[in-house]
Amino acid sequence: MTDAARLKATVYIGGLDNAVNEKNLADAFLPFGEIVDVSIPKPDLPSSTDPHRGFGYVEFEIPGDAKEAIDNMDQSELFGRVIKVSAAKPQKESNEGLGSRTAVWEQEGWLAKHVVSDEDRLATEQARDAADSKPDDPMQGLEGLDVAGPQPA
Repeated sequence: MTDAARLKATVYIGGLDNAVNEKNLADAFLPFGEIVDVSIPKPDLPSSTDPHRGFGYVEFEIPGDAKEAIDNMDQSELFGRVIKVSAAKPQKESNEGLGSRTAVWEQEGWLAKHVVSDEDRLATEQARDAADSKPDDPMQGLEGLDVAGPQPA
């Protein structure tokens, strides 16, 4: 299965209680279809006492099963806590977005979105030059100034 297809078949579950483990999560989502994988990320810090970071992912065999799980499980209760269930988003690279050590204008995503191609820049300059080549009327806007004194009401 391609990465895009896997992503469509994967749901994000947020707001998990510390008592939830991968087996509990799989059991809760099993009614919606065949589950390929369940993952609950562990804390980054080794000194953390939490068993996980409070969210997890469930990957289904069929993307339609993931949609069904989202429709039925979002805002439901699991182990006494209301959970948020939504479509999983692709993981950002560590050098992209906030928190990266690279300036935003040096990141590939920002450049692809904001950089103007040479062809567009040339077309803009040509349009600006064409507008500038028209002679402006130096007398424009001076109508009515030939009468001196107060204006009658």
